Amino acid sequence: MKLASIDYGRGPTIGLLDPKGDLIDLSLVGDDVPSDLRALLELGPDYVGALADRATRVSERVAQDSVRFLPVIREAHAVWCAALNYPTHVEEGNWEPPNYPPWFLRIGGSLCGHGESLVKPTASELLDYEGELAVIIGSPARHVSEDDAYDFVAGYSCFNDGSVRDWQRHTTQITGGKNFASTGGFGPWLTTRDEVPDIEAQELVTRLNGEEMQRAKVGEMIFGIPKLISYLSTICELLPGDVVVTGTPGGVGARRDPQVFMHPGDIVEVEISGVGLLRNSIVREDTL
Repeated sequence: MKLASIDYGRGPTIGLLDPKGDLIDLSLVGDDVPSDLRALLELGPDYVGALADRATRVSERVAQDSVRFLPVIREAHAVWCAALNYPTHVEEGNWEPPNYPPWFLRIGGSLCGHGESLVKPTASELLDYEGELAVIIGSPARHVSEDDAYDFVAGYSCFNDGSVRDWQRHTTQITGGKNFASTGGFGPWLTTRDEVPDIEAQELVTRLNGEEMQRAKVGEMIFGIPKLISYLSTICELLPGDVVVTGTPGGVGARRDPQVFMHPGDIVEVEISGVGLLRNSIVREDTL
């Protein structure tokens, strides 16, 4: 299944993509279906898995171009972001390869959905793109082994970890530059794990105004998905709807010569084969 958090004038709800490319509003399936994806995942994988059959009974369809896509998980308990997790990104920055996964957290207000605009802040001219795979947790996970880690994954999404580079480097802690309002794209789909059983073989591509800027296979990560989940679940319990953003490959704008940053009017895309295509335009904060 491909699920999305959407609003088409009736308030936030969950849309399920049908084979023809339209959406089924899951609020029409039954009163027991939550309007929030995090709440839906909390009902468990068996409940979520049964929705596809139940949704076939709904005759009404909603066109994708008539909805507003919201961040896939609108109010995540946690959005964990891995840094320095592709060899090509480590090499372009002349960093030492990490011995353990480095992490920072993003707040909900820093994210926006597919088709919405990333906001270039008035405080900086250095808004950079970072195409990434997001892993969405489906079951409570604590002290999970790497062998069992995929059992706790609900699915995958596309993520653009938009970074305000100068603010990121104000201190040794990069979190400030990672949390400006509406600088991170997230969506459009939660693509369930059964749809992409070979996630490591999938390819991630980032484009800016149609020009390819990043390309890598998911399996090239330094710390793979099982390691990331196992490591985090040792720190704290991962909850349904938690988001694990897995890091970006080489090719970021700040490490290019000449440097490339995002500007108003630009279009940035993050595409992951089998998962989806996230597209956002750029606007200036002072024009909103």
